[in-house]
Amino acid sequence: MLGTSPAVLPEPLVGLVRDLIATRRGKARIGTPNDVPWPFPGGHPGQPIGDSQLGIRLQKIGLQPREDRSAALFTLSTELPTAIPARMLGIPIQVAVQWQKASAGDWTAYAAGVSRRSSNRDRGVQPSL
Repeated sequence: MLGTSPAVLPEPLVGLVRDLIATRRGKARIGTPNDVPWPFPGGHPGQPIGDSQLGIRLQKIGLQPREDRSAALFTLSTELPTAIPARMLGIPIQVAVQWQKASAGDWTAYAAGVSRRSSNRDRGVQPSL
């Protein structure tokens, strides 16, 4: 679960997460894995690890969560209309629009391009590459 929504994970990631939950240990792990829903329990029983502590752990293994998140948002902004990442990620639409502008993803141009392709196909015109 991420928040209140279940997360669907692909194989082999789902197997790794199940192994992590089954073998986690530490002072915050109270009860059985079924009693504790968090893959990374926090310092307070029944709570997940905090953002900053998780970030520190990720940095220790060579991941840069802020930079990686920014890169992912930047890529999404070039590939999807702003409403989709805003709804999927729970970010304000204004933030999604800012990411879209920063990535130069212009979805009005995209819609016009799709429309042109459709009308050209209807007239038998081959698309140019």
